[in-house]
Amino acid sequence: MSETPEPSGAGASGASEPAGAGASAAGTSGVDLARVALRAAKEQARQRGEQVREKREAKRHGLRSGARADGRDPVPLGAALNRLITERGWEAPAAVGGVMGRWPQIVGPDIAAHCVPVQFVEAEAVLTVQCDSTAWATQLRLLARQLVARLNHELGHGTVRVIKVLGPDAPKRGYGRLRAPGSRGPGDTWG
Repeated sequence: MSETPEPSGAGASGASEPAGAGASAAGTSGVDLARVALRAAKEQARQRGEQVREKREAKRHGLRSGARADGRDPVPLGAALNRLITERGWEAPAAVGGVMGRWPQIVGPDIAAHCVPVQFVEAEAVLTVQCDSTAWATQLRLLARQLVARLNHELGHGTVRVIKVLGPDAPKRGYGRLRAPGSRGPGDTWG
């Protein structure tokens, strides 16, 4: 038995014409139309089987580990932390935190011994530094430009725009043992 070529449209679309209409139009018999319909049904079944197999593989891929790398494989701690920082958008705060931890290496041991970073406001890009004496506060104000350039080199351009330098905290004025009722402290006078 020899096969006859498919009528146009029967195998491509997967739909078969009624036996009477196809036989008169194309000049083929009912056996040939049955073969075409069978071939189309087999193709559709194969495609459905492929889809089911792909779904099963996708489901199994998440449940089992295999020879290939997947998302469940162990990764080094540093790589996992870097991925977490990148996914959450914590690059700038993490960099600033790293700078605060490496403050002596960035500014040098002399400045680090007398000046400590206290706060970083990311929205305004302001780093607040507190010094232990007014002399060191003055010195740091003079070096602020170079320090901003060095910090931006370490963190990335534009991370720190301004360094706010604070002097030492003023001593708290303590009240003496003797105090007049209703007084407002040491500045209060007799009248």
